[in-house]
Amino acid sequence: MKLNELRDNPGAARSKKRIGRGPGSGKGKMGGRGIKGQKSRSGVAINGYEGGQMPLYQRLPKRGFNKPNRKNYAIVNLGLIQKFVDAGKLDAGSINEESLVASGLVRRKLDGVRVLAKGEVTTALTIETSGASKSAVEAVEKAGGALKVTAPAAAE
Repeated sequence: MKLNELRDNPGAARSKKRIGRGPGSGKGKMGGRGIKGQKSRSGVAINGYEGGQMPLYQRLPKRGFNKPNRKNYAIVNLGLIQKFVDAGKLDAGSINEESLVASGLVRRKLDGVRVLAKGEVTTALTIETSGASKSAVEAVEKAGGALKVTAPAAAE
């Protein structure tokens, strides 16, 4: 066996159909595109068009609503705040949105920071943020701390 004798298995590699190469090819003259019209031209893609039938995206019901002025809060879990306090990155006595950003727990404030109750709180924390869930407030107060929710600054 020499390199020049290497061959693929018979029928394994088929040569591609060469379109528009004479009547003997079976796909000559107009190359299977029919006569004239938009789709016979090159560079045409009629996406979503279903030949006059109502397209799928128009047949399906539309539901819901996206509020254009909705607030987007950075979310922090109590368990992570506790972890950062234990590591000494946060002062348990005064935690606010600026200190959360400075410690690296929150990347950016967005429209404010919202505290959620996931995780355990063992230290008495004093937290002041622009949002918190009811269960987060209860969990902090149960541990002997206080979670104050301040109204976010009105964007004008």
